Amino acid sequence: MRASSLLSSGESAPPGMPNFDSTTVFVRAASSYLHGEEFPALGMIDPRLTPLAERVNHLPRAARTTMYTTGGANEGVSPDDLGDVDVERFREWVVDRYPTRGYPAVVVGSSNGAAVYLAALLGIPWLPQTFLVPVRRDCHPDDVRRDARWGAAHAEPFLEANPEVSLHQMHDPNQDRLMVRKLAYFRTKSRTLGPAYEEFIESVLEPGGTIVTLECGYDWPAIDLGERHSFQVGGLGGLAPEEYYEGGERVADFLERQDADVREWDVAEPDGRIPEAEWGFEPALLDDVDRFAEEHNHEVRRLRFDDPRELSPFVADRYRERYAARDRPVERLLVQSFALVEPWWTIRTGSVPYWSAFNTESDVAFLEQYLDRTDPYDEIRATLFSHGVESAGLASADRWREVLEHARDGHGFVGVDASEFPYDVETHVRYHADLPEAIDARHPHLPPMAFHRFDERATETASEYGLEWT
Repeated sequence: MRASSLLSSGESAPPGMPNFDSTTVFVRAASSYLHGEEFPALGMIDPRLTPLAERVNHLPRAARTTMYTTGGANEGVSPDDLGDVDVERFREWVVDRYPTRGYPAVVVGSSNGAAVYLAALLGIPWLPQTFLVPVRRDCHPDDVRRDARWGAAHAEPFLEANPEVSLHQMHDPNQDRLMVRKLAYFRTKSRTLGPAYEEFIESVLEPGGTIVTLECGYDWPAIDLGERHSFQVGGLGGLAPEEYYEGGERVADFLERQDADVREWDVAEPDGRIPEAEWGFEPALLDDVDRFAEEHNHEVRRLRFDDPRELSPFVADRYRERYAARDRPVERLLVQSFALVEPWWTIRTGSVPYWSAFNTESDVAFLEQYLDRTDPYDEIRATLFSHGVESAGLASADRWREVLEHARDGHGFVGVDASEFPYDVETHVRYHADLPEAIDARHPHLPPMAFHRFDERATETASEYGLEWT
């Protein structure tokens, strides 16, 4: 889904693995915290370029939107090289990020920003199932059928080289409108742990330790393009799945604002619903986890939920409990949008983390529901991820500010130029620089929560949040 491609120049990922994707950013954020380090600029931008990146908003909006398109395309793999992309190397890259020490548990499964904070709370690694392979090609964002045909014609070498994954090709002409012009989104889901994850878990998981499978049951209509290859139109966010496939007033209004030649997308009838490309969990992995756990005498816990945003209140309240137990006087909620996560400074400032999957009306609604049913916070701050498109279903900065006013004392944005949202390219750098200035409180970092204690609390409370912990 959404990508932040500004000036990508951080530590390089393996061939075919982009720096800008949510999974890549989340792994870097989670591993940075376990190393005791800050996580500036999405882990992508060379510090020497930060002053330049902080001055991008003076450019015309058309120039800024072009940066998304061209920056993403620069990280795409050539379709001629798809047979050389090895997802196992992605998993090797993941485990190489984490400190090699003993852990009471590891988390394996769905990509999720709240999982970054769950891993930080417990002091354990998170190993993702889903990865993105962006593939260079040219396609008009509204020519959905053409992208499906293109994918069907080019996916075979990749699938042959990676028999242990399923390919969930994704085309979002609404939220990813700038990126899909130059990139096909090949999202992959591992159906097995693979040698790198197995070796890592075997070497760092303490005797009798626990493998936690993070299983997001969010699904989406998809078109079957062949064995292990599906095509998904749209994704979690501003529009419902049916609006992508059937059209409607919001789609027509959006396309009119884009000066498009159509008022709805021409899409083939979906063949069924499968795990959503970016956030959903491929259950085929469970059998391999169970096999590995049995062979190595490890416990398995399953954390299941229907929507990726349902994990956020559960994780936030576990932090709130931890802070209360350590007599921290100020209760502050820090809402972090999509990839704009920073666990080191969040915990250093004594803030409770709440992850918002994106910046849409439905994301605001999830946050508002949480605030309506929990005790009030003294202060609420928020980041807003800018993706360069006034997409259908986008919540305005004023709508976000309205919800932040649930705070008893203070509220506001962190690193956001509200007047430029969603064209606020600078926020991808400024969110980190502004955080310690916007929140001047400082607290010691929490020691990891004992896993057996978390196991008890999850057993006691998961159902209250619509989660399953078994």
